[in-house]
Amino acid sequence: MEYIITGKNIEVTEGLKSAIYEKIGKLERYFSKDTQIHVTLSVQKDRQKIEVTIPVKGNIIRSEQTSTDMYVSIDLVEEIIERQLKRYKSKLISHKPNVPSFSSAYMEENYEEPDKIKIVKSKRFGIKPMDPEEACVQMELLGHNFYVFYNGQTDEVNVVYKRKDGAYGLIEPEF
Repeated sequence: MEYIITGKNIEVTEGLKSAIYEKIGKLERYFSKDTQIHVTLSVQKDRQKIEVTIPVKGNIIRSEQTSTDMYVSIDLVEEIIERQLKRYKSKLISHKPNVPSFSSAYMEENYEEPDKIKIVKSKRFGIKPMDPEEACVQMELLGHNFYVFYNGQTDEVNVVYKRKDGAYGLIEPEF
């Protein structure tokens, strides 16, 4: 696998690199040799965060973990990605049967099927044109983490969401 390791507000030392190669390297059995793994390490105050993104044909496998120790974060992110791969193998492969990013050993190994995704509640609501700032206010008033709205400026359905750092994000569709 090809590792692309970057650091934000942190120097990526040889110790961190070797911990990444050792822990994330355990995932090599799931992927082909030419798969890229993007690893971003960052530090903010006492938060040590690692983000791992693995683009595979048609999908993105991603996890981010935060703790007070970067080495703990590295351990956690590896466990999460491995769990994701085992749990969603059938879904990843059923949609893209000839995915060259996965190793043949992973393709042949059997994992237990995840529970069927079950939608337990459905909502319908009226939608009126508004701008993203107004949508953020509505989201806050409702106490939600995201809000779907019709953007009167672009004439498209958009989503605003509250990020973990307290800032807001906007999702605009791209067709």
